[in-house]
Amino acid sequence: MQTLPATALLFTALGLSSLSASAQSFSAMRWQNAPKKTTITPTKMQVQVEGGTDFWRVTHYGFIRDNGHFYYQEQEGDFLAKVKVVGHYKELYDQAGLMIRLDEKNWIKTGIEYVKGVQNVSAVVTRDVSDWSVVPRQDSPKAVWLTLLRKGDYVEIQYSFDNKEFKMLRLAYFPPTPGQKVQVGLMCAAPDGKGFPVEFEEFSITPVAGTK
Repeated sequence: MQTLPATALLFTALGLSSLSASAQSFSAMRWQNAPKKTTITPTKMQVQVEGGTDFWRVTHYGFIRDNGHFYYQEQEGDFLAKVKVVGHYKELYDQAGLMIRLDEKNWIKTGIEYVKGVQNVSAVVTRDVSDWSVVPRQDSPKAVWLTLLRKGDYVEIQYSFDNKEFKMLRLAYFPPTPGQKVQVGLMCAAPDGKGFPVEFEEFSITPVAGTK
């Protein structure tokens, strides 16, 4: 498992000139499946996640759900998305994090997913059908920082609990889209529960040069 001693090394390796990537304007983004209650400030978005929401396709469960909350912008080329997530998870499969999406059959979501009273660092990669991988935690971290690097034909996901040491969770194929924009942003859902509150902070998207 790859370990970065600091976020700065990731930015340096990608050829980015500064750690201070400007935060995205939440007001410039838009919803797929908007929740009924949100509070948005220039630096933070609070969401009351609604129950019965999810993103999943077919595998194991035999159903397709595409009604999770997704607050996104369109982005072209290679980029690094980053966010801090503070979720107040309560019930089975409560989840929040980042999502990149080409269409309803091609998407990746990553973040925390709550299973049997334990927070799991989670990634679901979907190409027609979904798969799921997790890293269980035996503690209950207050927050998680996530990075999602989209470059060429892949997405690399890393996570941290202190915004200093980052570990790689997943490297997955994602269809290359030359000249075409994808959707990237904030995801949350509560498939089995009644819903929960979550806060997203420090969200940024930084273009990355090159395709290799």
